[in-house]
Amino acid sequence: MSTKEVLLELYPSTKFFSALVFGIGALIAPSYWFGFSGFFLTFVIAFILGEGVRYAKTVRNSLLVLGIFMLIMRSLFTPGGEALFSFWIFTVTKEGVNAGLSMVSVVFSLGGSLLLFFIMTPIKDITTALENFGMSPTATYVVLSAIQMIPEMKKQASVIMDAQKTRGVETEGSVKVRMKAFIPTLGPLILSTFANTEERVITLESRAFTAPVKKTSLYQLKKTMLDKILLCMLTLLFIGVIVWRVIV
Repeated sequence: MSTKEVLLELYPSTKFFSALVFGIGALIAPSYWFGFSGFFLTFVIAFILGEGVRYAKTVRNSLLVLGIFMLIMRSLFTPGGEALFSFWIFTVTKEGVNAGLSMVSVVFSLGGSLLLFFIMTPIKDITTALENFGMSPTATYVVLSAIQMIPEMKKQASVIMDAQKTRGVETEGSVKVRMKAFIPTLGPLILSTFANTEERVITLESRAFTAPVKKTSLYQLKKTMLDKILLCMLTLLFIGVIVWRVIV
């Protein structure tokens, strides 16, 4: 198998544990280079999977602005003895920059790892892994519905906006024009969401979802030897970060 296929075939818990190791490890590690190294690794994996552009856009839209804001705030308002430069009433210190970089590395490492986890892990794999872990089918369905709710509502809103355009409603232009077009969209969007929920309930009942019997599934997931090896390596890495923190 190719590297891409090997990464995609990993068990969901292995992927999620690796995200936690690099995210929490960045918080524990005495150097922000650990967090930035983990963040760089997520980019490498994303490009191997062929999702590099999509991942980069997601990071830009979610983590980049937050990271820049946190870096500026910590650099300006963290006291220290070694001043790098001053302007107006603010003094940027070396300690402030280091504190800002440490916080940004945690956000980038943990946030980037979790974003990559959801990109490379299908929803059905997550729910199947949760059921294998012992979670009830009802609880896994709630998790599945919560994850899929926003994308489905976004898709439905796009369909409604297109329908409004065909009726001659102006949906593009200034903020005021868009707000006028958005308000009439809320009614159909809410009603369609309730209708879809009712249809799902009927579908689940027709498939005996709530029947008090043991559920079976045609889709199966199993941990491989590679998963076990990676879990051991990640555990050792996490222990090593803790020891590094204690020693330094």
